[in-house]
Amino acid sequence: MRPYLEHLPLPPDASWAMLNRRLDEAIPFEWHHHPEYELTLTLNSRGQRFVGDHVGDYGPGDLVLVGPNLPHTWASRERTGAGPHVALVLWFRADWIAALCAPVELRGVGRMFDRAATGLAFDPALGLALAAEYEALFTLPPAPRLIGLLSILSRLAEAPAQPLAASAPPPEGDRRRIDRVLAHLHRHYAEPLRMEALAGIAALSVSGLHRLFLRHTRMTVTGYVAALRVGEACSRLSSTGQPIAHVAAEVGYPSLANFNRQFLRLRGMTPRDYRALFRR
Repeated sequence: MRPYLEHLPLPPDASWAMLNRRLDEAIPFEWHHHPEYELTLTLNSRGQRFVGDHVGDYGPGDLVLVGPNLPHTWASRERTGAGPHVALVLWFRADWIAALCAPVELRGVGRMFDRAATGLAFDPALGLALAAEYEALFTLPPAPRLIGLLSILSRLAEAPAQPLAASAPPPEGDRRRIDRVLAHLHRHYAEPLRMEALAGIAALSVSGLHRLFLRHTRMTVTGYVAALRVGEACSRLSSTGQPIAHVAAEVGYPSLANFNRQFLRLRGMTPRDYRALFRR
């Protein structure tokens, strides 16, 4: 399964698209791409962020600028507040950004968008500081909304940002292969990992799969699957009373000893100690 191409119609009173996304259950893994730039502020949510070959954790205040045609998604593990998971998303056409940033006063904003080809993550503290101003964009009339957007973009252009993906979108053939593999792993991570079957999904040899996966995710297949399993285990340990042995089995570890070992390696504490943090 490759990332689906998202089509984003413009509203009649705006030159960019926007979405105030509020989800009670979860932010689902929906691997997709589009020709527009995307600026997303995520609130009340914690989980994993996938941008190109980048895989990382996110929390409240996560603010990311994604470049055109760069596959991406967020996948939540848990809510962090009383309200729903919130993702405030803005999309900008590349030609509109080029015209917007033509005046010398906005050249810094233009340089920021140039750097976003591989994705940029801003400090979550800045995301939280901008949250009220960012949310107001969804309620303002057209002219004040544009002024508000320029204010936010100017702040971001002056702030440090962490590059995410190691490279721009891969060639079409490689992208189709890695997307099929990632989509399969996210659907079946709790099942036994069979490299031959996974290589068949990628239409590669097992050694070719390993090289492709390492090149595009900077992780091994087994390391990636372990991160998915332990991430889901964290969600269950923090939000349910399931016995730890049941959690281990449901995320793909029939051996409790192996689960404890992998959890300690990735989280620096035992599953019991992790759960105790939330009980306190």
